Amino acid sequence: MQPLPYTRSCFVCGESNPIGLQLKFETDGRIIRTRFVPKPEHVSFKQTIHGGLLATLLDEIMAWACIAQTKRFGYCAELNVRFVQTARPGEEITATGELVNNLRNKLFEARAELRNSQGVVLATATGKYLAIKTQTVTDMMTDLIGNVEAIAGPAETSAGATPKGN
Repeated sequence: MQPLPYTRSCFVCGESNPIGLQLKFETDGRIIRTRFVPKPEHVSFKQTIHGGLLATLLDEIMAWACIAQTKRFGYCAELNVRFVQTARPGEEITATGELVNNLRNKLFEARAELRNSQGVVLATATGKYLAIKTQTVTDMMTDLIGNVEAIAGPAETSAGATPKGN
């Protein structure tokens, strides 16, 4: 698995976001994966992790699946989540996502799932992502840190992103 870049500011992957999850994503070229251990402060009710937080994780991993496969960033246009089992604080969750359809590099469809350490499916999701205009992406790239080459061509890398973890 190859590490993907992360950001400074994002709630999910931002290294400088003091209230964020600070997750790191990796890919085999098709599947995106991350691991997350929810904390007690992520609880909604009675030791159950908040569904909105799980939906956020599913959305993020699908967005990265679109980026890794298409080399294009996209905003979520539609998100469908099915909660199957409750997630608990302290229980490691593995999130995986993949691109399932690329419609003319303008609309991307993805799917994702969350599993606990025993392999039990906690939640599944599908999403549709609208490609972001190049000018906006150029500005977004300045927030990236790490292996930018994994998701962008040379033009984006030279647009101000910091490659290879610097």
